[in-house]
Amino acid sequence: MEILEQPPSTKGPADMFAGDVWFDVIHRGEEPSRARANMVRFAPGARTAWHSHGLGQTLYIVDGIALIQSRGGEILEAHPGDIIYTPPGEEHWHGAAPDHFMTHLALWENPGPDAGPESTWFEHVADSEYSGRRRSTRR
Repeated sequence: MEILEQPPSTKGPADMFAGDVWFDVIHRGEEPSRARANMVRFAPGARTAWHSHGLGQTLYIVDGIALIQSRGGEILEAHPGDIIYTPPGEEHWHGAAPDHFMTHLALWENPGPDAGPESTWFEHVADSEYSGRRRSTRR
């Protein structure tokens, strides 16, 4: 067993995120592991740009209220304890509700150099898309 040194928190780059987003790398697997895990903190209204992952992505909502949408789908309002899976290649975005901070644990894999990109980034989410009608995971 070893205790790993925690790299410093990193501000999410403006070409991938709108608003204030910070992430901490929890795990960046080295060959043969390709697993990735980041703890990501979003300020109210902050969100990713549209993107997809070569092998999919799982989000575990830790705190706050998350908004998540697949392209062409409805906006899902997720809460702490919710687990959201986005399949490989599905374009989506996720972020915080406009009036709450949000933290999620993001889990994904790097497909490797010969199997395609880890993530593909697209345009920013328009305000009209972000503020669309949403459905809560709470029943």
